[in-house]
Amino acid sequence: MALNEDIAAHAAAQRLEQLLPGSIERVRHDRGELTVWIPAARLAAAMLALRDDAELDFKLLCDLSCVDWRTADPRFEVAYQLYSVHRRDWLRVKVGANESAPVPSVTSIWPTANWFEREVFDLFGVRFEGHPGLRRILLPDDWEGHPLRKDYPVEGYR
Repeated sequence: MALNEDIAAHAAAQRLEQLLPGSIERVRHDRGELTVWIPAARLAAAMLALRDDAELDFKLLCDLSCVDWRTADPRFEVAYQLYSVHRRDWLRVKVGANESAPVPSVTSIWPTANWFEREVFDLFGVRFEGHPGLRRILLPDDWEGHPLRKDYPVEGYR
């Protein structure tokens, strides 16, 4: 199926594409879960649309996590889990990131993202551009490295 056919098959993806043409790179619907991939440059606009549009109404950011694909480009995949209370619907939004390409912060859209983004920064080293206070949250300030990266030594740095 082509990207446009994938988008047309899902109301949330279709509405987002209608509001921000070209903002969706990929769509996947698996086991009743919809995931859309959005380029980092369009993330803030897409998240605002997902939250503020009456048809979409994804007012709740439930989780923000990350995966290290190590050899892939982009290396990291940041995943946002959104929920629409009114529609009782879930949506996962993913964006790629590298050490040299930070992800825009969504703390101005969902204040709870502050802690989630700090956790991803602490454990993976992904930077969030525009974050109000990006610093470690779980590990001591003098900790070396980011322990959830695939290349982090099992015994830590010595």
